[in-house]
Amino acid sequence: MFTDRREAGKRLAVELAKRHDSDVVVLGLPRGGVPVAAEVAAALGAPLDVLVVRKVGVPWQPELALAAVGEGGAVAFTQRVVEASGLSPEQIRRLVAAAAEQVEQVTAELRGDTRALDVKGRTVVVVDDGVATGATARAAVAVLRHRGAGHVLLAVPVASPEVVPLLEHDYDELVVLEQPARLHSVGEWYRRFGQVSTTEARDLLVASRPG
Repeated sequence: MFTDRREAGKRLAVELAKRHDSDVVVLGLPRGGVPVAAEVAAALGAPLDVLVVRKVGVPWQPELALAAVGEGGAVAFTQRVVEASGLSPEQIRRLVAAAAEQVEQVTAELRGDTRALDVKGRTVVVVDDGVATGATARAAVAVLRHRGAGHVLLAVPVASPEVVPLLEHDYDELVVLEQPARLHSVGEWYRRFGQVSTTEARDLLVASRPG
């Protein structure tokens, strides 16, 4: 059990300190991953940013990802799913556009006018408060590959052991503190697991900026 997201972040940081690169960027998945990521970034002396992504699912099978969408028009397609879906280019364009609009809205709420950190060629640590299905984490790494990130590492306090092999395939490295045999929900592994507000996540990002 973790006391809260911040304590989980401190414990993750201990593991990451043993292996992190000198040129590392820490990205929190909103909103629950941001308090965890803030502790990791502070401990590593690394810059902190937020990574807003949306998975674009096949309409009749939403868990099957056609694409992953990130800010700034970053789109990573799963070509085999696109081809098998039978959807027209215009239908796919509309689905991607809707997801991109959501990404830009959430990003603006969290980051404001601040530009995204450059990840090209750098070691990127993606942090969330836990992984149940892996959909968001897999969308995140797809977008980061599209943005030219170098070594991409996923760090989470708890994850479903069923999902970990899939994530190991997508990420260069994983740091997972707990893999319970049965993970019904991420929240059950925290004593305090309240919803993280947009204001709280934004304040953590602002506080991490130099100067």
